[in-house]
Amino acid sequence: MSAGTRPPLKLAILISGRGSNMATIARECLAGNLNAEVRVVISDSAKAAGLEVARSLGIEALTIPWQGAAGKPAFEKAMTDAIDAHHADLVVLAGFMRILSAQFATRYEGRMLNIHPSLLPKYTGLHTHSRVLEAKDVEHGASVHFVTAELDGGPLVLQSRVPVLPGDTEATLTARVQSTEHIIYPRVIGLVADGRLRWDEGRVRLDGKVLDMPLVESFSAL
Repeated sequence: MSAGTRPPLKLAILISGRGSNMATIARECLAGNLNAEVRVVISDSAKAAGLEVARSLGIEALTIPWQGAAGKPAFEKAMTDAIDAHHADLVVLAGFMRILSAQFATRYEGRMLNIHPSLLPKYTGLHTHSRVLEAKDVEHGASVHFVTAELDGGPLVLQSRVPVLPGDTEATLTARVQSTEHIIYPRVIGLVADGRLRWDEGRVRLDGKVLDMPLVESFSAL
């Protein structure tokens, strides 16, 4: 089946905050630039600003409140129920700040993507921008990867790379990296939607060939 005749890829996007990546992906879908549609946006917090952004774009937006570690099984059960009720083909983590269980990751193995603000495998976890500055790295970026049970450890697909400039602060570096996220995340989703990128028993194939190393796109400091 060619990309032109494939049905739109159905997306469920999980957010915790502003949802800037979610909004970018949704607008690309609505503009016809991606053969995909956002079926639902789910947040763990009713205060997430991205919920109203999603609704303003005509997308159903749900809150499944985080109830603490003791309530994690029920929380994940409610999320899977919502994702599956919307028949999502791909789960997209876009600034979703909860660590998912191995059971949840396994359920959507090969069908869940995340974007992480570092050049993985460096700087897994939080506070990546400040850690890059503290280490005096000369380069930073973001990574799109498939999600597995290992935190920020699934197979890499595409990385953006930006220079760390003299005088950079956490705020300026964050903004520079995030601007690249809005380019590379839709690009990867587009590859999945067009059938070019697929999961194959723990490996990633692009155009039928195993992707042993992530694709890289470098951005100048503008």
